[in-house]
Amino acid sequence: MKKLALVCSGLLCTSLAHASALYFYEIGTEDTALAGAGQAARAQDASTIASNPAGMTRLPDHMFTGGLQALGGNIDYQLDHDRLQSPGNVLDVMPNGNAFYSQKVTDNLYAGIGMYGNFGLGIDYGDWAGDGLIKKSSMMALTISPSLAYKLSDKVSIGASVNANYGFFSLTRNVDGDDKTQKDHDWAASYRLGLLMQLTDQTRAGITWNSKTDYDFDIDGKARLPQGNFELPLTAQVRAPQQIMLSLVHDINKQWSVMGDLGWQDWSEFGSPQITVEGQQVNNNSRLKDTWHTALGVQYRPTEQWRLNGGVAFDSTPYHDQGDISLAMPTGDEWRFATGAQYQVTPASNIGFAMEYLHMQSSKVSSPEVFSGHIDNPYFWFASVNYSYQF
Repeated sequence: MKKLALVCSGLLCTSLAHASALYFYEIGTEDTALAGAGQAARAQDASTIASNPAGMTRLPDHMFTGGLQALGGNIDYQLDHDRLQSPGNVLDVMPNGNAFYSQKVTDNLYAGIGMYGNFGLGIDYGDWAGDGLIKKSSMMALTISPSLAYKLSDKVSIGASVNANYGFFSLTRNVDGDDKTQKDHDWAASYRLGLLMQLTDQTRAGITWNSKTDYDFDIDGKARLPQGNFELPLTAQVRAPQQIMLSLVHDINKQWSVMGDLGWQDWSEFGSPQITVEGQQVNNNSRLKDTWHTALGVQYRPTEQWRLNGGVAFDSTPYHDQGDISLAMPTGDEWRFATGAQYQVTPASNIGFAMEYLHMQSSKVSSPEVFSGHIDNPYFWFASVNYSYQF
């Protein structure tokens, strides 16, 4: 039980980096405004590098897109034991940013590069019963994504990205009455392949595959538990699984477009953070199953200057039993509700904004028993602004 308590509790910080064990789709502003709907087929600005690099073939000769995001919400963890102090809401507001550039090289070849983050959170447990395991933590990830796209014909394009992912991890714990902060970082490689097809004059489809990404963080330190003191080497592996995304966009007329997604993520194999304690690996893969993503969105263009967006999405839980989730990955079914707008400032530039609310299924932690508890009605919010310029 002592080892299990350290294993499960000491890694809570890394799990929250995935924000519910599901990918963040909120990279570009219109991805946020549409709850991700149509992400692999829309290709309306240079942020398509992150969702489907083949979409660069639909862009102007030169295009820059940049944006800022903020994420917040409520992850309120309440312990079942009344005699122990609960941490309450552990989620901090987290800023983020991105920048993308796409360029036409020849009539059929396009090149681009993106810099963005699609997971990373700051959490603050404060003074609680388990502050010897975790008090504060933050994880930030930056992806640099050089990409190529090639137009096979007027109707079919392919694209690929090679991603260099940098992760930074910080953990603060109460050690013998004093706060001690430990840090580590790691580089990881991943890949993205995309296909974009113009099915009819009004309908296009896109499909992307993203490879898994593995981060390894090593933390050595002394953890103080109610059962006693522990001094163990702790190696945390944060895994983002491979995923496949299929998207459709249909332009009903010049004013209205509808779009949707169907996605799959391989959490049953890659979704659980791994820990090595004194050379022995512990994993929670047996609790997990693959997840599915669906989304529907609509765009309305009342004038040539304005494009209004709205969308809803659903992501299934990776757990077989929501009453027995891991402290290392508190999550459940997710619903996203989003809206936003883009405004064409000049023929070459536009700005946009978006808001999204993410409601997560309630869940219960059953083990380790000393820190068993529940998370009721957790939620996230996202706010995004962006600017695009073509030349």
